[in-house]
Amino acid sequence: MKAAFGALSLVLSGTAVLAANGIAVTRGSDSNVYGNCVPSLVVENRSGETIDYLQVDVVLALRDGRQRTVELKSAYREGVPAPIAPGQRATLRQHLDTSRALGVPCGEVSERRVSHTICEAEGGTVCASSVFVQP
Repeated sequence: MKAAFGALSLVLSGTAVLAANGIAVTRGSDSNVYGNCVPSLVVENRSGETIDYLQVDVVLALRDGRQRTVELKSAYREGVPAPIAPGQRATLRQHLDTSRALGVPCGEVSERRVSHTICEAEGGTVCASSVFVQP
């Protein structure tokens, strides 16, 4: 029992270290827009590099058993850039004009998990820093 707890503590502390020096993404506030849940995530750039684009795809499990994937983005992919400099915070949002609305209010969401993350640094390169997401 003590060995399992010690191993779990090491894993959790290792994850905290990664988030401390990388890119930390946590759950933001949800809003209901015309009866549809619109989730958000808050990103804190704790790395030393500027993030040009960040996208986190979140799978939402609904109370009726269905699942929906929502793309939460720092900016429009081919639009005006919104870089996130080291030490800055930003909100990742669903762009309802380019993606399908969830179709249910926020109270119908029972679980969240991350399915995919895209992080691009200056010049379109993959971010060197780790991205830790807690949806």
